[in-house]
Amino acid sequence: MFENFSRSSFHYSPTFAPFMKSDKKPFLDFNLLRRIIHLADPYRLVFYSAIVLSVVLAVLSVGRPLIIIYTTDHFISKETFDFEKLKIASLWMIGILVAEGVLRYIFNYITAWIGQSIVKDMRVRVYSHILHSRLQYFDNTPIGTSTTRTITDIEAINDTFSEGLISILADMLTIVAVIGSMLYVNWKVALASLLVLPLLLKFTRWFQEGVKKSFQEERMQIGRLNAFLQEHITGMRIIQVFNVEEKEMGKFKEINSALRDANISGIWYFSLFFPAVEVCLAISIGCMVWMASNQILGGTAFNENPLDIKGVGIISGFVLLINMLFRPLRFIADKVNVIQRGIVASERVFKLLDKDESIPNKGTHSPDKVEGKISFQNVWFAYEDENYVLKNISFNLNAGETLAIVGATGSGKTSTISILGRFYDINKGTIQVDGVDIRHYELSVLRSKMSAVLQDVFLFAGSVYENITLRNENISREQVIRAAKLVGANEFILKLPGGYDYLVMERGATLSMGQRQLISFVRALVFDPSILILDEATSSVDTESEELIQHAIETLVKGRTSIVIAHRLSTIRNAHKILVLDKGELKEFGTHEELLSMNGYYKRLYDMQFMKQRETA
Repeated sequence: MFENFSRSSFHYSPTFAPFMKSDKKPFLDFNLLRRIIHLADPYRLVFYSAIVLSVVLAVLSVGRPLIIIYTTDHFISKETFDFEKLKIASLWMIGILVAEGVLRYIFNYITAWIGQSIVKDMRVRVYSHILHSRLQYFDNTPIGTSTTRTITDIEAINDTFSEGLISILADMLTIVAVIGSMLYVNWKVALASLLVLPLLLKFTRWFQEGVKKSFQEERMQIGRLNAFLQEHITGMRIIQVFNVEEKEMGKFKEINSALRDANISGIWYFSLFFPAVEVCLAISIGCMVWMASNQILGGTAFNENPLDIKGVGIISGFVLLINMLFRPLRFIADKVNVIQRGIVASERVFKLLDKDESIPNKGTHSPDKVEGKISFQNVWFAYEDENYVLKNISFNLNAGETLAIVGATGSGKTSTISILGRFYDINKGTIQVDGVDIRHYELSVLRSKMSAVLQDVFLFAGSVYENITLRNENISREQVIRAAKLVGANEFILKLPGGYDYLVMERGATLSMGQRQLISFVRALVFDPSILILDEATSSVDTESEELIQHAIETLVKGRTSIVIAHRLSTIRNAHKILVLDKGELKEFGTHEELLSMNGYYKRLYDMQFMKQRETA
């Protein structure tokens, strides 16, 4: 109803490398990782199914090389060629391939499903958190930052599940199964093949640490870029009016270059790592061939081998096993960095969720009707720390009366109406509505009794009807038309293409300021408030529109408590009470005639600002 009052235990060691250092920050933040894993709690059955599938796939993956080793030595050599057994072995190979393909499809599908389900849940949580945050959060947080948290950062958490966490577990199990199979077939050849592994692990550790830093820098620069784009696209009219396109383009190029450099830093690590893995793979195969050939030619090996291997088959089988070993090693570092990227993103998301930015809503008072009696008692309020913008404000307003608030810019007029609806909480004192502290009201009930028309009108992309009702199904089209006629907006709305179904562009860019103001007034009127707030409601409309609104105001305020912030003399003179503010302090309070007779601050303000308006009129 109101528009914005804002002022401006799962541990693992990828590639067998330790992640903890005694004198440095942990390589992976396992507390955050644990929190990410717990996001899958609603889908634990599917999550556990994926883990079981990863175990089955790891076992199946080593079946083909073992069949090749045994078949080569027992069914293909000149002495032991057996076509029937060779066909049976081939059928086993085909069966394993088909089973592995089907299970791999299911595994990839359910891991992606888990990731997308978590994305859905997290976006709902984050948006709900932002939706219920106090306006002070939006004062201090760029819109692009909130957008990044809701979209980009949560997508990185999705990648942690669909491409990182479960996949890396499957790769680890595959590595264990492959090394176990190699040692089972021939431990000497296996050890020769694995001689290069410590070097590869060392290189992988260096790669992971470097890429993590580049990912952190990348996330920061993406946030900066999103915030910059949102702000400058929204304010494009100002940029073009003041002819500062080139200057703003320079700022964009600077931020964009920083993002490019962060990405290139990560690419540099990748460009070194993958060729290094290929070199290590070639060295491993060379060591294996040397050891296997030496044993074959020496005739000393394989006699006590569990598979009764005679020799030649071990080379072809081990080539497959080594490739199966290096394939996950090649990508496991990348997947670890996917997890790192998710951890960096989750840290930002959890930091947002862990910080309670909402207005406390512990009140239980939920009256069906509010009369509208308002009382401020020794109210102090500051947006930050103790830099008070309202200082010891006290006044009473009876139900049905109209209060005009006047004062210079920065005197605290808008802050006064902001705290009435608890969009900000006061620091000291009490505010009462009908004799009840507003903190004792259920928050939605309190705000439902108020409507506001603000100086800065915000219209959403949608129809005129939707912008008036804010998609409240309890408000009929007849009520909207009746309110529009009362305000005087019905005539111009009917002239729009489609009338009340006319699609308003973002922020109402296709409507004039006066038209947007009139729609905002209908919006406030159609909710039938007990307390009406008008913040410079007629300051941006032409004389004809102002006359229509002034007539509607006179009808609307009857029986309602109204608070009006205005610079127009006609609005102020018709008020029952006038509150005069200066630098957050209450200077004077009374009727128009009473304040003039005091010959004080209001009289001087009247002489400076309002006499010209009267003379012009």
